[in-house]
Amino acid sequence: MRAPRVGPVLFLLALTPLPAQQAPDLRERIELFSADVGDLERRYDVPMSGERRRRLRERFEREQHELAEIDFDTLPRDARVDWLLLDNHVRRELHALDEEARRDEEVRDLVPFAATIVGLGEARRRLEPVEPEGAADTMAALAVAVEDVRTRLRKREFEQIALPVAARAAEVMGELRRALRGWFEYRVGYDPLFSWWVRAPYEAADKALGALQQELRDRNDKLAGDSSLVGDPIGQAALLRELAFEWIPYSPTDLIEIAEREFAWCDAEMDKAAHEMGCGADWRLALRKVKQQHVAPGAQPQLIADLAREAIAFLEQRDLITIPDLAKECWRMRMMSPAAQRVNPFFLGGETIQVSFPTDAMAHEDKLQSLRSNNEHFCRATVFHELIPGHWLQQYSQERYRRYRAPFGTPFWIEGWALYWEMRMYELGLPKGPEDRVGMLYWRKHRCARIVFSLHFQLGEWTGPQCVDYLIERVGHERAAAEGEVRRSVSGGYGPLYQAAYMLGGLQLRALHGDLVGPGRRSEKAFHDDVLRQNSIPIAVLRAALGPDLPPRELPAWRFADR
Repeated sequence: MRAPRVGPVLFLLALTPLPAQQAPDLRERIELFSADVGDLERRYDVPMSGERRRRLRERFEREQHELAEIDFDTLPRDARVDWLLLDNHVRRELHALDEEARRDEEVRDLVPFAATIVGLGEARRRLEPVEPEGAADTMAALAVAVEDVRTRLRKREFEQIALPVAARAAEVMGELRRALRGWFEYRVGYDPLFSWWVRAPYEAADKALGALQQELRDRNDKLAGDSSLVGDPIGQAALLRELAFEWIPYSPTDLIEIAEREFAWCDAEMDKAAHEMGCGADWRLALRKVKQQHVAPGAQPQLIADLAREAIAFLEQRDLITIPDLAKECWRMRMMSPAAQRVNPFFLGGETIQVSFPTDAMAHEDKLQSLRSNNEHFCRATVFHELIPGHWLQQYSQERYRRYRAPFGTPFWIEGWALYWEMRMYELGLPKGPEDRVGMLYWRKHRCARIVFSLHFQLGEWTGPQCVDYLIERVGHERAAAEGEVRRSVSGGYGPLYQAAYMLGGLQLRALHGDLVGPGRRSEKAFHDDVLRQNSIPIAVLRAALGPDLPPRELPAWRFADR
């Protein structure tokens, strides 16, 4: 074969030296990785699916391998930060898959029929054809298998299963039931033979699943008094792993000691405020007086709006942070339902602040507890936490700066930022008198208590009801508020470190402020703006991103509380 003729342009290109290899674009890598994972999670969405875990693991391990081949020392600052975040995230996700498999195995005895539902769901996602008569037989057999578990439950054959595992199994049954409904509704009505064969046996299987789930919940309630307070402690080893993923070099015991130290400061400040209020050393009396100072029914929305404007004016007068006009304009408010207040007895925030306050449908005692828990002085300490400069300003910034870092979000940045501002506003004089200081200190004690009770709970040392009693005794919560707080903490909707992250993240940011703000360094306003523009990332990595030196591949341990 004759060699191809090299034209003059190709010849010149061949003589031109190649440019130096460009540093990899970590932002693009993160965006592509996030898109891949999102596609996989939507495609493989069946609970307890081994196929789902296998496909995700393959993608995570490929990313881990490719990251290891990047020459970290050639990367610029932002790319180094992104590499650290992505590497940590992948390792954390791989561990989460292992943990998910272990937890699924723990509930297997209570859901031995899960493989049938999982198989149907996976086959549906693979778009495999369904043979209607065979599917009807599968549904009939499933109903029998579920009824067999109900019979064994009544015979007390599952007494050896720990209550937290049984409570988790009840939730898993709900997930499996929803997956089975999705499989059924995909074809019913569209496939006449499927509808004719499968409808009745599916309805029997679905009814059996619902009855088993309710029976298990009733059994758990009977054993626990209130299964919503049972939770699922993860233990010491898992807590240490979670702390390592947050780059926090303290043990749970260390963190509880830090919380107690912060508690002591709060107690001393509370005593001063109580004396100023004429209550002597009785902080409980001072707290009771403050709780009675609430607005009339119907007046809470106006109070919240006034307090939001007060906080913005306070910040702008001192030039502490950039507040865009659109951020001041676009937040909204809605009132929280009585059902939602069972889990969130105070406020939730962000673009829409969700306000807790009694409704006319509440029982009389519940109304009084809600009034006391959402008094004017408590509100002054929390509205800015939820709006500006807290969660709403965070969300506003997250939508505009480094959005690709969304997978790395952490409560230590989210909640720590809002708690940091509670500390800073106290120092700068936002409270107008001792009653306001009591209100702010109440919340600060609450965040100390969150570290103590949540870590004792996750270590398996305290039960949910013990945590409730602790909040009432140590902080001064109303019982309904304490139960809502613990219910929220142990329900599984939040990570095991979430409640501890408020105070600990605030302490991290306060320490970072001390390192980076001052003459010859950043102004306070520049520091606050820079923190928001890095988006939600672990505070140790934020420190590396904002510090004077390029971040190393192995971040040194940062003992932010040893001061």
